[in-house]
Amino acid sequence: MIRVWDPLVRVFHWGLVAAFAMAYLTAEELDSVHEIAGYAVAGLVAFRLVWGLVGSRYARFAQFLKGPGATLAYLGDMTRGRERRYLGHNPAGAAMIVALMVTLSGTAFTGWLLEDETRLAMLPAGPAIVPAIVAPAWADDDRYGRRDYRERGDDAVEELHEVLANLTLLLVALHVGGVALASVRHRENLVRAMITGQKRAPGPDDIA
Repeated sequence: MIRVWDPLVRVFHWGLVAAFAMAYLTAEELDSVHEIAGYAVAGLVAFRLVWGLVGSRYARFAQFLKGPGATLAYLGDMTRGRERRYLGHNPAGAAMIVALMVTLSGTAFTGWLLEDETRLAMLPAGPAIVPAIVAPAWADDDRYGRRDYRERGDDAVEELHEVLANLTLLLVALHVGGVALASVRHRENLVRAMITGQKRAPGPDDIA
């Protein structure tokens, strides 16, 4: 066994699990708890961005991020049951990390906007803000006054916030499924590895 995941990566991982779960479960129920959990998510994502640049070997983005070609090739190997074992994140897992960071950042940002109605005015004017959702509000601007439009804009951002939160939940489900599959295929408990930080030493066919 060798050490792969450093303590900060593990604290980030499980802290993010707890913070997102708390934020999702307290939505529209416990506003203060929901907001605190949202700030925790934002802080953890910000930390991971920094740690991905200056952290330990397997925490760094440069070590595990691959291009679209490598990711698609890995997914193709998965469908044929011949994907290689990676000591760190495999290409599919790396892509999932990027997707989760994007949706979590968007969820946290839209939640921050909704916490104070004056913050929506900070966004650039125009339908480019959230095209598919806000554009209808702009189209009706001639029929509604400024205050009505602001309320419609708030509703649009709230809808986007919910869409991003639900998309994050879907990605989490896919991530858990991928972890379970990799654990079975490579005969390795990846959940335990993220707790202890240790994984089986790489074999001759593994990618370290």
